[in-house]
Amino acid sequence: MASFKIEGGHKLKGTITPQGAKNEVLQILCAVLLTPEKVIVNNVPYIIDVNKLIFILGELGVKVEKLSINSYSFQADNINLKYLESADFKRDGSSLRGSIMIVGPLLARFGKGYIPRPGGDKIGRRRLDTHFEGFIRLGAKFRYNKEESFYGVEADQLQGVDMLLDEASVTGTANILMAAVLAEGTTKIYNAACEPYIQQLCKMLNAMGAKISGVGSNLLIIEGVDALGGCVHSVLPDMIEIGSWIGVAVMTQSELTIKNVSWENLGQIPNVFRKLGITLEKKGDDIYIPEQESYEIQNYIDGSVLTVADAPWPGFTPDLLSIVLVIATQAKGTVLIHQKMFESRLFFVDKLIDMGAKVILCDPHRATVIGHNFQSQLKATKMTSPDIRAGISLLIAALSAKGTSIINNIEQIDRGYENIEARLKSIGAKIERIED
Repeated sequence: MASFKIEGGHKLKGTITPQGAKNEVLQILCAVLLTPEKVIVNNVPYIIDVNKLIFILGELGVKVEKLSINSYSFQADNINLKYLESADFKRDGSSLRGSIMIVGPLLARFGKGYIPRPGGDKIGRRRLDTHFEGFIRLGAKFRYNKEESFYGVEADQLQGVDMLLDEASVTGTANILMAAVLAEGTTKIYNAACEPYIQQLCKMLNAMGAKISGVGSNLLIIEGVDALGGCVHSVLPDMIEIGSWIGVAVMTQSELTIKNVSWENLGQIPNVFRKLGITLEKKGDDIYIPEQESYEIQNYIDGSVLTVADAPWPGFTPDLLSIVLVIATQAKGTVLIHQKMFESRLFFVDKLIDMGAKVILCDPHRATVIGHNFQSQLKATKMTSPDIRAGISLLIAALSAKGTSIINNIEQIDRGYENIEARLKSIGAKIERIED
């Protein structure tokens, strides 16, 4: 288990280019299973979760070739379906939440898909009902081995159908979409997620020969086709990482430029940071954050306290609420953070309270933050990263704190952030990785 040693309180300066979007690339990599032809994917981040999925694809028989640091070619022309029922797969698949999205493509192309209960973040319940109810509506038979926590779906030929999803699940939408592209007839998915990640998946599938309309809306219409071909796809920059770098700049009162952010795909993110009083300038496709001595939270027009809450796209992403919470600890003013989706994601606030932050955890979903306005610097401490987003939030807090902090279990951060310490060092951070 590795740790980070961070000497806080230093101003940073420089330019950062965000990595490819983790939540997009996990879907894109699963989609390569839909065709025997070669698929090239660019801007693939080198992070633990992505590397685990690439390993699973290799074990399934996909030919994987690394073309450059962040580009790969995949060819699924000789799939080993026996791997799905092996002890190795039960071990490999259970360690990665994103592995659930191999089920839709395998079901569509080979008539069966299996998955152990996936792992990932410990941020609360993350049910799989939406995925499997969608497959059942398409005509698949579902089975579950309770002793081994092993799921399976099988079908001779999927049939297009109209369905209303019980929640606008991003991974659920992606999985059902990938199954439906090879179904017989037309499928309509209502209450579909419409995040940029889903829009990118739709664009890729259409480039492969799928017939998907309604892209960008919550009603996707898929006309099934007999087969799909290869394509070249480039992954968007990671909007969560972009928000994280904004947090780094603000909490260390630093000047930072974030390059090539794909502004049109950031949604509410710039607006929410501006409501916290943060100055963001659009320079071409870059974000420029000037050095700010303070930033004041905007109340609502009637003077009531601002609430920042997550919502399905185009609402604010839940993955950035932890970052917003940390930023608010040094703002001028008060904000209520409402994490609707995951009931355990705010449980890292006790670490911030230990550092001197004024945070009241109202219940598992809500926290009130009373900002210090940089009048009282956070204090360094020793802490453990519980999940990816809490981990990066604690790292941001440590960068602004007085003294030297230690963060344990940084494998959680490595799951979502590529080469984070080297990139922080490049802009002047005092951070060191300690291997146990």
